[in-house]
Amino acid sequence: MSAKPCCLIVDDSEVIREIAERIIVDLGLDAAQAENAREAIEFCQQKAPEAVLLDWDLPSMGALDFLRGAAELEKKPEIILCATENDPQQFSLAKAAGAAYHILKPFDRASIQTKLNEIGIVQGSAAPQPIAANKG
Repeated sequence: MSAKPCCLIVDDSEVIREIAERIIVDLGLDAAQAENAREAIEFCQQKAPEAVLLDWDLPSMGALDFLRGAAELEKKPEIILCATENDPQQFSLAKAAGAAYHILKPFDRASIQTKLNEIGIVQGSAAPQPIAANKG
């Protein structure tokens, strides 16, 4: 029996991590969270996720630091850069450092699913489910 593919969400915003985790789990994947690049590299060394959603604007150790560390991993994850600005120079820099994919924030289920389809981690399209906070 094979385990579900895992996607690591790296963002300093807990809200963004929670939203992304709900979307990823809804797509049938396992999800994990890291709030900074150092935690993310440690997780990747131990668990080898298939994909990483990586925030461009991380405090202290930034996205490029993570990408440098990821380049040294035995099993390299597919990396999706998450950025707030549509900056071709930023995307080129990140791509050269190992982030083959990118999406813009605010992202939604469709944008994450499209990228994970491109990577080959999820197949087809599941019916959209509203993502809402649990109340009560």
